[in-house]
Amino acid sequence: MKLINRDVDYAARALVFMARANKPTVSVALMQDPVGVAGPFLRKIMQKLHKAGIVHAVKGKGGGFALARNPENITLRQLVDVLQGRLKLNDCVFGQKICQHHAACILRHKIAGMETRLLAEIDGVTIKDLA
Repeated sequence: MKLINRDVDYAARALVFMARANKPTVSVALMQDPVGVAGPFLRKIMQKLHKAGIVHAVKGKGGGFALARNPENITLRQLVDVLQGRLKLNDCVFGQKICQHHAACILRHKIAGMETRLLAEIDGVTIKDLA
């Protein structure tokens, strides 16, 4: 199991590139080589970020994408939530539905604590930190 999937990795790389570029807009064509991903795949990722309000899409000549927020206001957790869904470590390790021991399960409570700390850590990592 990977904690961060490739979409999140590529998105973080693209946003770091945009933050460093210091341009009003950055095209997918300009980003694809430095980010290390094919244009069509990166475009899909950027469109998801646009729908989530993390970037703005600018159409027409000179268009591309622009950060919708300052880099210090875009967190790794936001990218994870948008591109792979909420991180959840706390499903039953035995693959069961909610069982009769759910409320008293010691393992579930331990994992819940780890999940809380992990989410706090990734929420503290910003695009500014990575740039």
